[in-house]
Amino acid sequence: MDTANGLVAYLIIGHNEYCIMLRVQSRSGRNVARKSLPAWSVDTCVKSSCFPNGTGIDLFGNGEDESSLDTEKMGTGETADSKRITISLLGTQLVEAEKESILIMGLGAIRYRDAWYIRFNGADVWLFEYGVLVSWNQSENDRQQLVFRLKGLIQDYFRRPPIEQYAYHVDPASDFGIHDDLLVVPQQDTLSSLALSHAFAQAAKLEFFEDKAWQVIQQNAHISRQLARTGKVPLSRRNLAKLRGILFDTGSDITLHYNLLDTPEFFWNYPELEPQYQKLAKYLDLTPRVEILNRKLATIEGLLSMLASEQYHKHSAFLEWIIIVLIAVEILLYFLK
Repeated sequence: MDTANGLVAYLIIGHNEYCIMLRVQSRSGRNVARKSLPAWSVDTCVKSSCFPNGTGIDLFGNGEDESSLDTEKMGTGETADSKRITISLLGTQLVEAEKESILIMGLGAIRYRDAWYIRFNGADVWLFEYGVLVSWNQSENDRQQLVFRLKGLIQDYFRRPPIEQYAYHVDPASDFGIHDDLLVVPQQDTLSSLALSHAFAQAAKLEFFEDKAWQVIQQNAHISRQLARTGKVPLSRRNLAKLRGILFDTGSDITLHYNLLDTPEFFWNYPELEPQYQKLAKYLDLTPRVEILNRKLATIEGLLSMLASEQYHKHSAFLEWIIIVLIAVEILLYFLK
């Protein structure tokens, strides 16, 4: 188990074959689509063969190592006639001052409430106000070109943005459905793709919030353990104040953007598309993940409350010592006279 990257390998033996179950799991515990570590999760089974000398197992087959494994094709449910949806979190949000020059003038984008529609080299692309880009059937080369043109528009741009990929297939004779990361859509029009893109974008932003909350909790978990072991927090008043500021900033940032995880206002005008959004949101576990995020926020608030109490105690103790010293000095001066 590689805990640094969240890689867990299971060796399953059956039918006289070796099978490796690889789970690349994000720190939030969410099993999402495939690509880069540690922001992605993949569950797949890769048949392997023994090395010629019989001393080991070739985990990836054909003598390949982990770095050569094509993670884009693992477990997507992708078929020969299917197309690809790519979701990437580029940054925290869009820069308001650059929207007109980059989006409207430069790319001819059209706004739909909190999303921008971009037609780029024949592909439909949606850019959301909170920094998520959803591309429909766009080549990787075109996507990277578009991201390069959008860099000046993205606040706190991520140099290596996390990427998710799903497959989709257009079948006019079928109702909307999703299984094994493969979407079946009855039609691919602008509004339908936007309805589904909302769910994908919210899932990507939720992953960012989950990781942010997890990191803060993990980085400060030692404080509660130290308090339980020694009865006091080993931090000065100044460091306590700084830590309270960090915890408050993290909690408030998530809370202020919490409305992003509600049903988008877009469906007020297009309620007929909401069932597709709800079905995809259920597949992406948005509601359970929001509940878990609430618990993480409660943990952060608990840490904040504990540190506030500790800081108040240290300040009170400091004032008490000042009073004791002043009384002692006054008594000493009295006897000297």
